[in-house]
Amino acid sequence: MAGRLTKLVDIRRKELRQAAFEVLQREGMAGATLEKVATHAGASKGIVLHYFRNKQELFEQAMREANASLRDAVAERLRRATTPRERLVAIIEGNFEERFFQPSIAHAWLSLCAEVPREPQLARIQAVIHSRMHSNLLSALVPMLGAQEGRCMALQVSSLIDGLWLRLGLQSGGLSRTEALELIHDFIDRRLSRDR
Repeated sequence: MAGRLTKLVDIRRKELRQAAFEVLQREGMAGATLEKVATHAGASKGIVLHYFRNKQELFEQAMREANASLRDAVAERLRRATTPRERLVAIIEGNFEERFFQPSIAHAWLSLCAEVPREPQLARIQAVIHSRMHSNLLSALVPMLGAQEGRCMALQVSSLIDGLWLRLGLQSGGLSRTEALELIHDFIDRRLSRDR
């Protein structure tokens, strides 16, 4: 019975994290409230507070949940990659999967990123995200370019990825996934051909 109860608690917490992220996509951090999350999840504010101490903890967990989905998408593609170039493509394609590269998700990400300077826990989560991206990129680029050039290009590629997500969130007409991938692949092709 205890195991079953734990699973129910885990399921409910996951539902509330997902509801929080969906509210965040629609409302931004300033407009997202525990009441709106509760309504979206078909629960009461008291239920939300039963599972999460406060708004901050709930949205931290929502950020972790969203990041885990993206991390898993990249990891799945990396498992199928057999060469450094395939690893690089896997990282890029995973970061621009259609189900993630949506204006509403970019808005939620921007809203959370805006809180990073004031919220140490969000800053730690963001640091982990950047560290994982950098490590993945190095594993693909160092074998092709060597350590120094690989580190330089890893920073360039991660900055370009972040910049394209930023553009998606800020550009009123949006930026299509196809356009984003064309831009980043063009950069990579030019950069790698330069170093041959």
